[in-house]
Amino acid sequence: MITKRKLTRTAGIAATALILAWPRLSVAGNEPAEAPLTLETAIHLVRENNPALKAATEEISAAEARVTRSRSAYFPQITASGGYTWLDTVSEMSFGGGAPIQFMPHDNYDAKVTARATLLDFGKRGNSVNLALTGKKTAEQSLELARRELSWQTVQLFYGILFLRENLLVEEKQISALNKALEYSTKRYQAGAATPFDLFSTKVRIAAARNRMLDLEHELRRSELNFRRLTGIAENQPLALQGSFAVHPKSDHHESGLIAQALQQRIELQLSRENEIAAKLQRSLVKKEGLPVVTGSISYGVTNGYQPDIHEIRNNMAANVHLEIPLFTGFRNSAERQESAALVRAAAQRKLDTEQQVKTDVEETLHALQTASEKMTTSEVQVQQAELAAKHARARYENGMATALDLLDTEAAYSQAELVRLQAAYAYVLNTYTLKRATGEVFW
Repeated sequence: MITKRKLTRTAGIAATALILAWPRLSVAGNEPAEAPLTLETAIHLVRENNPALKAATEEISAAEARVTRSRSAYFPQITASGGYTWLDTVSEMSFGGGAPIQFMPHDNYDAKVTARATLLDFGKRGNSVNLALTGKKTAEQSLELARRELSWQTVQLFYGILFLRENLLVEEKQISALNKALEYSTKRYQAGAATPFDLFSTKVRIAAARNRMLDLEHELRRSELNFRRLTGIAENQPLALQGSFAVHPKSDHHESGLIAQALQQRIELQLSRENEIAAKLQRSLVKKEGLPVVTGSISYGVTNGYQPDIHEIRNNMAANVHLEIPLFTGFRNSAERQESAALVRAAAQRKLDTEQQVKTDVEETLHALQTASEKMTTSEVQVQQAELAAKHARARYENGMATALDLLDTEAAYSQAELVRLQAAYAYVLNTYTLKRATGEVFW
């Protein structure tokens, strides 16, 4: 009979065990699971860690410094100088046989502060500043272009890894089906209902599938290494990518609207426009090289050598206005004008070529997207038919109504249909991002 005392002891032991076990359960429950890596997170890692983007950011800082340097021409340049000069002989004169009068000392001292400034240069400084500002815009657009290209590489590697992993699953599924067919062929061979040819044919198919798996594993490893290099993910961290090829094709793409969007937003076109502006500014600057420049300076300091006491250090001030007119430069200015005009024409042609390339990119990507969409539709039907044919072939083979070669061909057709469907989905996803890249849509 169970007494009250025994029940109390049992309850106490159970409560103690529960209390001791509770902290372990709490700690185990609080361990953070490895979060899956989405495409957005991967692109963010690339923007944060990639050295090429950091280098492009530093180039913007350098361009800003060049702007500040060009604006310094609007400010006076102030310098301090000092010197000592010993002269011999010096000018002197005597009157009536008396002591000679010295007009300058042997020891000459001079110290002064001088401010020099350009008073008139007919817009040269303004052109230089505008040219530097254009260089800054070019550096900023180059950074955006680098971000886009690295993000595009990340998209390719991200979905490429997913595709290769899915492809490996298809190959594993095919090897599993071939192993099952080999098992059936072995049983039939042992029963005298199959020939060695049936066994060898199946083994050859299995070996070929394993070779394909080795190639896929190598390609997967290479893609993962490049992906880690771009994102900065350590080698010991797993790549748990979160993404799929479950997409729904769209057919509401308007070519004219997408081309207009691309001509407005593509970074390459913005860069070509800035390059054309820079070439025109350079031409304007070269045209002004033959114009006069007016500079002025003022200095204040101390020196000796003034009468009546040439040894006394005295304050002095000087002001100067200087006009410089280039007359002949050895045909340098005319050559620079020809060069700048040619560079303007070249920049215009490059911009035209970029516009044509942008239009071609959009048209080509739209066609590729439409092709991938149609392949997805046809491959889905192909997979359903191949799966049904494979089921019938297995049943017929088990009942002795089909040969091993028929079964192998059917299994291979089924695996190929699944692979075609996967490739179509992969191509559609990549072409979707290719269209965003072609139209200048921000996806990074």
